[in-house]
Amino acid sequence: MNKIKKGVLFVVSAPSGCGKGTILERVLKDRPEIFYSVSATTRKPRTGEIDGVNYYFYSTEEFEKLVCENGVLEYAQFCGNYYGTPRKQVLQKLDEGCDVILEIETKGAMQIKKSYPEAVLIFILPPSVGELRRRLEKRATEDAEVIAKRVSEASKEIEMSRNYDFVIVNDDLEKAINDFEAVMLASRFMIKNSSETINEVLSAR
Repeated sequence: MNKIKKGVLFVVSAPSGCGKGTILERVLKDRPEIFYSVSATTRKPRTGEIDGVNYYFYSTEEFEKLVCENGVLEYAQFCGNYYGTPRKQVLQKLDEGCDVILEIETKGAMQIKKSYPEAVLIFILPPSVGELRRRLEKRATEDAEVIAKRVSEASKEIEMSRNYDFVIVNDDLEKAINDFEAVMLASRFMIKNSSETINEVLSAR
């Protein structure tokens, strides 16, 4: 029986307002076989968000208990709230051969890079910081003070993108989606995700 080839873990980050949610929605629609890992958070749900679909919404006490029980692959604090990735289901899906997408913040991504070096890190950039501010204001889900804080944090996050494997600029949505899917395809041929293939070639007689 052929051994199931392990899935690829994709870690996707971007400042709020860069359109990563829209890009991922289209990619997952085009490729329903990919498993999207729902993150856990302690922030309040936004209008229309559903527990277990957009996020698993936890109280601070519940989240800290999960961390103590080693139930998350990574976690971080952002704008006063915890965000993290439940461990069990992600590792199970990878072992089953499914590709997995994690949509997480930069601090969590760096934790994944250290603990799971095979992960492919993708950062989605805005065309400019000024355009990012305009997008957040147009969304009208947060007040001016929160938007200012998000823009400030975004500059720090964008600096962190230098530690990722790929960066994609979301200036034109269709192009960004095509670029994202091209990155996913190319990632299968990266050396860090090809050790099983190399071993198979070396062992074949």
